[in-house]
Amino acid sequence: MMKAIRISATGGPDVMQWQDISLAEPGPGEVRIRHTAIGLNFIDTYHRSGLYPLSFPSGLGLEAAGVIEAVGEGVTLPVGARVGYCWGPIGAYATHRNIAAAMLVPLPDGVSDEVAAAGLLKGCTTEFLVERCARVQAGDWALVPAAAGGVGLLLVQWLKSVGATVIAVAGSAEKLALAAANGADHGVLDSDDVAGAVRSLTGGRGVDVVFDGVGKASWEPSLDSLKRRGLMVSFGNASGPVSGVDLGILARKGSLFATRPTLFDYYATPDDRATHAGRVLAMMASGALKLAVNQHYALADVARAHEDLAARRTTGSTVLLP
Repeated sequence: MMKAIRISATGGPDVMQWQDISLAEPGPGEVRIRHTAIGLNFIDTYHRSGLYPLSFPSGLGLEAAGVIEAVGEGVTLPVGARVGYCWGPIGAYATHRNIAAAMLVPLPDGVSDEVAAAGLLKGCTTEFLVERCARVQAGDWALVPAAAGGVGLLLVQWLKSVGATVIAVAGSAEKLALAAANGADHGVLDSDDVAGAVRSLTGGRGVDVVFDGVGKASWEPSLDSLKRRGLMVSFGNASGPVSGVDLGILARKGSLFATRPTLFDYYATPDDRATHAGRVLAMMASGALKLAVNQHYALADVARAHEDLAARRTTGSTVLLP
């Protein structure tokens, strides 16, 4: 037996139910993992609310770390190995689960279970956004809305590591100070004229790229912050989805480029996961990529965690403890 969060309908945090579940032995190519820490991410709220459709009944959660307790036929990972994952399948909100061994990456000694669970999805998201989606170069200017959030702080660090100049946007002076402590060169309150501040900082030019995980509320200010032929990377919907877009707006605002990428298309194969997640974990182990786990919740209290995340009462990363 294990315990897990299950939902049978979309809705608010109250739809999440803490249930006893019978777990079968792992099948061929599978392992049984005992979770030691589970990541909390905005995408979890999108699944719960119905923004990203699910089949019911369903689990929740895409990211966790733990220890292998049993293996199925053909698995080469040993019992007792520390492993993590962040690509699904959905169902990480559980004390135990069976999962394909091909979805797992070994955790190095220098990365704790909590850091892996809190940071794999955010770190891998940061990696593909900067390195393989936007392909940021030294000397580029980048704008990061919600820069004090979990992905935001990692984006600031990674962008600085490749030589970009970073403008952070956040909702308070305290959050801007946190972004600055992680390397941001400039800070703008999201209640101010963000585009006007960006134009002032860049001598009227605008930034090369915006990494926008906020969505609806920041869509137009982000577009207005871009240089001619700049790139809008919209990767999240914290304020609601961007919808009903007139593509002509990209022409009117400077022949802009826009993309809506997902982690799953950039980490689609075992080779992708081994190569790029391995790099993220190595950077975490060396201290080149620093992750702050600022909130801990019991998994059974996940409804409160979702409420705090939606209300922007969290900073950095959060873990759920089984």
